Amino acid sequence: QVELVESGGGLVQAGGSLRLSCAASLRTFTSMGWFRQAPGKEREFVAAINWSGGSTAYADSVKGRFTISRDNARNAVLLQMNSLKPEDTAVYYCAEGGPVWQYGRRWSHSDFASWGQGTQVTVSS
Repeated sequence: QVELVESGGGLVQAGGSLRLSCAASLRTFTSMGWFRQAPGKEREFVAAINWSGGSTAYADSVKGRFTISRDNARNAVLLQMNSLKPEDTAVYYCAEGGPVWQYGRRWSHSDFASWGQGTQVTVSS
């Protein structure tokens, strides 16, 4: 089973940027994703990317501000987060082992097999 390690979280002011990284222990040919969970809330979908990096999907709340990408040569998936808002504050989790890509799919945490330990993102107002 692949191991995932997230990094890049931290404290940033509203309007700022952060770049999250997820390093996988081995090459994965599945879709990967980012989810987040705020205190007292359920884990929610943020973004997903197919195995080649050619297809992406985003939650409406982050569309136009976040960009997911992957570097298969380094077994890594990235999440560039711009124009951050206080409501983006959460623990962000990387996920692997997702399904075959389907456009318009309603992504769920149950779609993915492996998870990282999470990295905290805090956006101050």
